[in-house]
Amino acid sequence: MEGLLLFAHGARDPAWARPFETIAERLRAARPGTPLAMAYLEFMSPGIEEAAEQLATAGCSRVHVLPLFLGTGGHVRRDIPPLLDRLRERHGDAIQWLLHAPLGEQEAVLNAISLACLAILE
Repeated sequence: MEGLLLFAHGARDPAWARPFETIAERLRAARPGTPLAMAYLEFMSPGIEEAAEQLATAGCSRVHVLPLFLGTGGHVRRDIPPLLDRLRERHGDAIQWLLHAPLGEQEAVLNAISLACLAILE
């Protein structure tokens, strides 16, 4: 079974997470049979290990890890790979962890942001 792990930075202010929670809710509504977990790098919970356990418990053998970052900065290059290495060590071959490009680098998101910016000028 395939699952989706959404991974965001996290913040001290709980209001910061609202857009990410909305995304997770919409995805769950669109794909009710797909296990989905939200995780945060710091300040908020769950962390990636706890979210990964949720997906493992749900029976996932393949998990798509989607960083909810605008670009490939230090967190995506330096912080996420070792976290995924720990998950691979913990779960062995039972779960395949697939890291995808950050959300902000995907064409559909770039188009949506561009359209939102242009809408301000109308």
